[in-house]
Amino acid sequence: MAKQIREPATYLYPLPVVLVSCGVGDEANIITLSWVGTVCSAPPMIGIGVRPSRHSHRLIQEVGEFVVNLPTANQAWQADYCGRVSGKDTDKWAACGFTRAAGTRVRVPLIAECPVNIECRLRHTVPLGSHDLFVGEVVAVHVDEAVLDAEGRVDFARLAPFLYTGRDYRRLGERLSPVGFSVKS
Repeated sequence: MAKQIREPATYLYPLPVVLVSCGVGDEANIITLSWVGTVCSAPPMIGIGVRPSRHSHRLIQEVGEFVVNLPTANQAWQADYCGRVSGKDTDKWAACGFTRAAGTRVRVPLIAECPVNIECRLRHTVPLGSHDLFVGEVVAVHVDEAVLDAEGRVDFARLAPFLYTGRDYRRLGERLSPVGFSVKS
């Protein structure tokens, strides 16, 4: 197998697409991110990478809270829009037809139309270069019952998340196997 040697770059794809709500009151904003991931399980923490030049960066720093909202594939237009237009100039809530819902542990609004909302309090800010890593401790999670299976777990077929590949958005694919299949007898 022939492989090309490339310059260092971010080749870790696909990535989840999330809508992060930040700010409060009239300044509340939405930013689309894919530099996102779970960074700790106890206590649960999520890391999000945000460029310091982005309007949302300041809002997250000032308020110290944010909400990671999981959009569905049917919300790809809104997610793309929120990643392309600045919240300094545009009310993304109105433009996307999103409803602000009150959080239970944070002041930042949740996006009511997203089936999963993860409330986070900022615990760490790590300057990395082009982006700062905001590490938020998960303080509450809201899950629409319509995306739960019989055991109360998120059914990803019902959730219909989508992914960013660096060039386009893709639906989550087929299930390959259950976790632990390699060691089950």
